[in-house]
Amino acid sequence: CRINRRTPSHTIKSKIKLIFCYIAKGDVFGKDQPIILILLDIPPMLPVLDGVVMELQDCALPLLREVIPTDKVEVGFKDIDAAILVGSMPRKEGMERKDLLKANVAIFKTQGAALDKYAKKTVKVLVVGNPANTNCLIASKSAPSIPKENFSCLTRLDHNRACSQVAMRCGVSSDNVKNVIIWGNHSSTQYPDVHHAKVNVHGSEMAAYDAVKDEAWLRGDFISTVQQRGAAVIKARKLSSAMSAAKAICDHMRDIWFGTKEGEFISMGVYAAGNSYGIPEDLIYSFPIQIKNKTWKMVDGLPINDFSRAKMDATAAELVEERDTAMDFLSQ
Repeated sequence: CRINRRTPSHTIKSKIKLIFCYIAKGDVFGKDQPIILILLDIPPMLPVLDGVVMELQDCALPLLREVIPTDKVEVGFKDIDAAILVGSMPRKEGMERKDLLKANVAIFKTQGAALDKYAKKTVKVLVVGNPANTNCLIASKSAPSIPKENFSCLTRLDHNRACSQVAMRCGVSSDNVKNVIIWGNHSSTQYPDVHHAKVNVHGSEMAAYDAVKDEAWLRGDFISTVQQRGAAVIKARKLSSAMSAAKAICDHMRDIWFGTKEGEFISMGVYAAGNSYGIPEDLIYSFPIQIKNKTWKMVDGLPINDFSRAKMDATAAELVEERDTAMDFLSQ
């Protein structure tokens, strides 16, 4: 299994190293799957990548067959089975959102074209670098020979945060919470929805609203806490999420490879074509997803109340605005 990791050029963050270890230990693609890691970055970062290679070698991980650091896309994307695109242009102080989108369009147009030219047509592509939904859309549009269904963006971190918040509120472990949904954009407009979630309390499964018994919290502080959690982590530790982001990336890819549990669904940003929820189709939007045989499908037909409808539409409107701005730059 050949895996490309497009690493962030400004630094090799701790979450990247954690992901490498999870993958090479077999926690993502299986305990019997040999791994080749290909680390792609810009030329000034190659000495840092050499240090990462040494650390991975020193871990003495039996499944890790080879680690290839490179600054060449023809090496980085050649015949890969999975691509995890972490690097993007971060928003800097005083930067307009359109300038951020313009910079990232250039990055993900290049990476999409490289995937199109060098990767396997079955490659599974996960976009993590923000704005993740729109970056994923640009990469997909720049790789026309790869099915759009092979591209997804990370909203699993938000999903895990929502599960954890509900679990703590109910006094249970997070594995007793299932079927929360993150709708829309991986941004502060995302909508964490527990109307269809279930919580197992002392062996009895019940609706999340019945388990929590606090509608005001579920419609207020719960939503804002999940929406603003990334900013809260940065404020507290002066760095973005590391352990939780690494875990979410691995959860996302493992579910693509091995599928979701029977009767359960998770959240992924995927191509919105054919959705039953009235979301504009030419977007990467987070939906409830089930996966089997490395193929995802949306969970259709869930009832949507007026409260949810308004929040789903608001995050869709933000994505439409991002898409239209990005498409203008893509056509230039």
